[in-house]
Amino acid sequence: MSTRYYVPRDTTALAVGAEAVAQAISDLGSSDAEIVRNGSRGAFWLEPLLEIESEGVRVGFGPVSASDVAGILAISASDYATHPCYLGPLETHDWFTGQHRLTFARAGLDDPLSMEGYIARRGFDGFKRAITLTPSEIVEEVTRSGLRGRGGAAFPAGIKWRTVLEAGHGQKYIVCNADEGDSGTFADRLLMEADPYQLIEGMLIAGLAVGADRGYIYLRSEYPKTQEIIRAAIARAESAGYLGDGICGTDMRFSIELRLGAGAYICGEETALLESLEGRRGMVRAKPPLPALKGLFSKPTVVNNVLTLAAVTTVMAEGAQTYAALGSGRSLGTLTLQLAGNVRRGGLIEVPYGVTLSQVLEEYAGGTRSGRPMRAVQVGGPLGSYLPEAQWDTPLDYEAFAGAGAMLGHGGVVVFDDSVDMAAQARFAFEFCALESCGKCTPCRAGSVRGAEIIDRIIARDVSGPSEEHFALLEDLCHTMEHGSLCAMGGLTPMPVRSAIKFFPEDFS
Repeated sequence: MSTRYYVPRDTTALAVGAEAVAQAISDLGSSDAEIVRNGSRGAFWLEPLLEIESEGVRVGFGPVSASDVAGILAISASDYATHPCYLGPLETHDWFTGQHRLTFARAGLDDPLSMEGYIARRGFDGFKRAITLTPSEIVEEVTRSGLRGRGGAAFPAGIKWRTVLEAGHGQKYIVCNADEGDSGTFADRLLMEADPYQLIEGMLIAGLAVGADRGYIYLRSEYPKTQEIIRAAIARAESAGYLGDGICGTDMRFSIELRLGAGAYICGEETALLESLEGRRGMVRAKPPLPALKGLFSKPTVVNNVLTLAAVTTVMAEGAQTYAALGSGRSLGTLTLQLAGNVRRGGLIEVPYGVTLSQVLEEYAGGTRSGRPMRAVQVGGPLGSYLPEAQWDTPLDYEAFAGAGAMLGHGGVVVFDDSVDMAAQARFAFEFCALESCGKCTPCRAGSVRGAEIIDRIIARDVSGPSEEHFALLEDLCHTMEHGSLCAMGGLTPMPVRSAIKFFPEDFS
């Protein structure tokens, strides 16, 4: 039996030298060796990761460099454990054993463009079940699963789908929001690069559920490798009969088109995204009307994030009850977290809702990369709260975080050590908003600029220190942005600012 070598080709793995590792194996390996360019498993702290499969046993080495390849290839399988980079079977590694992978169950196991590999691992099972149900039954299944939007807003997916389904007949659209722009997030990219057919399957199910025959994937332009893989996956799905006319022998037709953004963070907001898709500048629309009733080209439109659409495949394949059995309270299913910032073991994990932030930090993060103590953790992207250690025991579910004045958002977890200046972080929130605002509403456009100016006065650190008037003015400004902004861009900017002042006041005095 020939030996098979797995070397990831996702963006992160390539950034740290995976291409050189694959080339070294090609140069030094035996003539019958097979090199599989799989997707990453999400353990980015182990990349470049090399897995070797021989006689049905698959083990990992990582992180490896091209210079390590000759040494690994020179030892026999019975002596693999003697190599310092040896990890054993990845499924038994402590970083993976505590996870509950549903959405990312296939990530890293095979060539992401292998249709045969996807089908062999129960790919399209959810869609094949969906075509036996009525549209209303599909929507009811998604509703009973408790699946909520994974893009940050956490709106129940079934309610959104029901609205589009009941919006009458005629043209409808499925739009996948793949404009992943939050700092410290990469789950959408990893899924598209490691398991792209799952996204296609999720969009198919959504189309079947609401009566849409056309879908769009709006992808951020900063993901060129993702673009390459998604384009190839769409073409292969068309060739295999999973896109186009008469899908799987039914009368269903569905097509998917990939569209690229132009570097605007605001286009992660669904109405700005729709404006961009229609060929206009990405600016937020006033609501109502809701996109579910008057969305793309003024037609009823489902706008869902990548992870939401991917999770639908599990709901349909496993059943709503099985999916809803995981999680906590109204936060059901699994939560995808991305560990980033000053962290030793960065990467993606998938766990049921309800585990605490401290569990995640202790069991997966492995401390800071700098070796200094953790001081603050920002969850939910650049507009999320900065949480001190006293709040790290908060359960990771939507209601618990909202009660703590925080949000889960898209699941980004960014770690800061004790050298961080939280006053500078508060200023960054305003600066970020000023840079990325679409400019349509005054509270966001002007408030962010004024906020940065007030923070500058506070951190000028004159002899007398900042005055109470500065903080009062800042709070008035935050209140205006929170309640007067047209969308969450301006409305959430006060969250990191207020948390920095509340929990780290010493950095402002």
